[in-house]
Amino acid sequence: MSDLFLGLDCSTQSLTSLIIDFGSGRVLYRERINYDEDLPQYNTRNGVIILDNEKIIHSYPLMWIEALELLFEKMKTTKIPIHNVKAVSGSGQQHGTVYLNNKFESNLKKLNRHKSLFSQLKNSFSRPTSPVWMDSSTTNQCEEIREKLGGLVSTIELLGSNTFERFSGPQIRKFFQEEPELYKQTSTIHLVSSFLASILLGINAPIDHGDGAGMNLMNIKTKQWDIRALEATAPNLRDKLPSLTKPYNIIGTLSSYFVRKFGFSPDTRLIAWSGDNPNSLIGVGLIEKGKVAISLGTSDTYLGYLQDLHLDFKGEGHVFGAPTGDYMSLICYKNGSLARERIKNNFNLNWEEFSEILNNTPPGNNGKLMLPYFFPEIVPQVLEPHVYRFGFNENDIEGNVRGIIEAQFLSMKLHSKWIGEKPTEIYATGGASANKDILQVMANIFNTKVRMFELTNSAALGAAFRSAKSYYDLTNKIKSWDEIINKFIDFQKSVIIEPNEKYIGLYDDMLKLYKNYEDFILKNGEDPELARLEFIKKYF
Repeated sequence: MSDLFLGLDCSTQSLTSLIIDFGSGRVLYRERINYDEDLPQYNTRNGVIILDNEKIIHSYPLMWIEALELLFEKMKTTKIPIHNVKAVSGSGQQHGTVYLNNKFESNLKKLNRHKSLFSQLKNSFSRPTSPVWMDSSTTNQCEEIREKLGGLVSTIELLGSNTFERFSGPQIRKFFQEEPELYKQTSTIHLVSSFLASILLGINAPIDHGDGAGMNLMNIKTKQWDIRALEATAPNLRDKLPSLTKPYNIIGTLSSYFVRKFGFSPDTRLIAWSGDNPNSLIGVGLIEKGKVAISLGTSDTYLGYLQDLHLDFKGEGHVFGAPTGDYMSLICYKNGSLARERIKNNFNLNWEEFSEILNNTPPGNNGKLMLPYFFPEIVPQVLEPHVYRFGFNENDIEGNVRGIIEAQFLSMKLHSKWIGEKPTEIYATGGASANKDILQVMANIFNTKVRMFELTNSAALGAAFRSAKSYYDLTNKIKSWDEIINKFIDFQKSVIIEPNEKYIGLYDDMLKLYKNYEDFILKNGEDPELARLEFIKKYF
């Protein structure tokens, strides 16, 4: 009888399930619920609702509940032997917070399999919507918390990251300040990950160290809630937060609701859920130094494995707990696929036409540069969206297509220098990683080979891998991370995209030029237009 493991991923735009068969090393099943298409009653756009001038961006936790039940209903109709699923874990979009009243846990404990989750849990919320990672409305709260913690450096030393608008702590503080009565009625504040884990568990689930580190509330060294950060955020906050746990801990078995309704075994173990980025780290096989992953999704992220704690005192990068129990580095860009899609749609292109234009436009873009802040940006911090074009205008189709792609990777290379080591290899993941032309630009700019995988849902795959690792550790059939990852990821069959060495000098110079333009726009630096003209003269 095969050992099956289920990984779930509650991302910004969809909920994905993925089942792996450890015996055969195959992905046995994959299904996805798209919020906009499959749950149109919520009227979301790309999975979210925009409440105020593109700064206040929320989603509906009830929508995630409906998606979860719909996903399991679909799974039940297949020939997959669900009773053979040994363990389950999941991934949640990081930083999103869910606000629950004192009915939540009692509702979980008395779930009736003849009724929907939605109908039984709809009265569990003290706040009907959840601020998600795209929200950038908490600048004042970030400043207040940072000041109470002694400034930028002391905040980073304590928490692993600067205070950021999308992080949970500032979002909680804003809720407390603006709606104190509703805050008082809030019994439990979950992350997206721990909220969905709680539903599967039947009681309040803990928050793991990977996702907890993205809250501005957890001490990055002790991996415990930090009393100073809690007090700087909101009153009585410790009483409202679940406990913290190691990312590989088994937190219980599936609730009887899921056993009776969908056919899971009552012995199915539940492993602590984590954030999408820690799960993706494992899902692409990043368990050693020198290799990084770049995920090209709704947001773009640059992430790497860290054996030792290493902090970015400029305040742009983050350090989270890794599923291995170590650490991981992360840099997040809000202007990811949504910015690429904005260019594509502005010119009425499909992705094949976009790639053809990109491929036929020269590296260096004839000296045309873009700062692509279509939305408020995280790195570098840009609170008011504005797209800056140098040497071209918004009607230049070639300039815009190559401009957006080069800008995104130049920014990643520039703002990842704090990690202190040049990557020896880049693993590409996320939806746009299927585009070889985009990955060729990545390889050329970083002057590093890029490995392209067939599987793109690294977060759900990572959750399934974590399920297998913890289950086998529990049953004394211990498997190493290498053994698990190599069972499912065939590195021999992955596509390697080599950098073109003739562009090393061009992109080194373009990176300096890009930094000068960032400084010019964001720090009132010297106008680099003469340097751009020299760049054109040198290479074109």
